[in-house]
Amino acid sequence: MRELFARLAELDPAPTTELEYATPFELLVAVVLSAQATDVGVNKATRRLYPVANTPQAILALGEDGLKRYISTIGLFNAKARNVIALCRILVDDYDGEVPRSREALEALPGVGRKTANVVLNTVFGEGTIAVDTHIFRVANRTGLAPGTDVRAVEDGLMRVVPEEFLLGAHHWLILHGRYVCKARKPDCPHCVIRDLCRYPDKTPAD
Repeated sequence: MRELFARLAELDPAPTTELEYATPFELLVAVVLSAQATDVGVNKATRRLYPVANTPQAILALGEDGLKRYISTIGLFNAKARNVIALCRILVDDYDGEVPRSREALEALPGVGRKTANVVLNTVFGEGTIAVDTHIFRVANRTGLAPGTDVRAVEDGLMRVVPEEFLLGAHHWLILHGRYVCKARKPDCPHCVIRDLCRYPDKTPAD
């Protein structure tokens, strides 16, 4: 396990999210928008939105219809606009416009589930959490790293097996590995740095 993460760390010593953000609030909104959407698509939308409104107060001033104009290229944008407006109201009313640091407070925000809370806790606040998305779920099961039938089982398994010194970066390394190497349809096994440590029985051959 230590060797596996050491190799991923050597490739990318300072991993982080591919979502673009400058403040904790910008990251929170970007992660909420990223549900069932790509980081590339979210970044295109937030590049238009954030120069105009990048605080809870400014987004509330836009209103739901105003916000939709900036995020309409993202899937499920109607529901996401409602959630973002509602969470902005809570942040303004209850937290002075700041993003709370506790898991309970984050998960109580509209549109924020465990995965989103884990991303914020890890990326903004430096906590050793792992947000299991489709990439991490696939990598954990395919490699035998932490098999599980649902995302919570995989998260719990990873939290048990990832060495403590790699816990902060594990979330990012596994996402990027799943996105660019251990891909869903055709994993790039010949160029995988952990190929010999992986238990996947159907490794793809070199071309």
